[in-house]
Amino acid sequence: MPRKLPTHPTAEISQNFNSGAVIVYGVTDVAPAGCQSVYKLTQKCVLRYEERQLGIKRLYLSRQNNAEIVRVVRVPCPGIPISSQDVAQTEDGQRYRIDTVQAVEGCYPPALDLSLRAVEENFDARLTKEDDHDVE
Repeated sequence: MPRKLPTHPTAEISQNFNSGAVIVYGVTDVAPAGCQSVYKLTQKCVLRYEERQLGIKRLYLSRQNNAEIVRVVRVPCPGIPISSQDVAQTEDGQRYRIDTVQAVEGCYPPALDLSLRAVEENFDARLTKEDDHDVE
């Protein structure tokens, strides 16, 4: 009689995502060629996340690169790629630039750590109603 396999390997750690929800947006330039850039956010996915501790090493390395990392969140691996060019928005409405995306080893389900830094620009402020009609 064949042995029934468990639902996940015993060597891996179970991971919870109970801190909240994060929306990941892709950023595209919708300005005509030769004009000043106008960015538009396109929703990619909504993911649950677990708040992680921002380590002192990561904090000082980010400050050396003039990028202030303010949060680190762990999300389950989505079916679509997340890059460092994307923007994340937490449930409180705060937007962050994704600085780095790192795969987490040895946890179940497979997860990614996203290092988030504060956004310096307002993406929606530069789109006017006339621009919005030209884009679509």
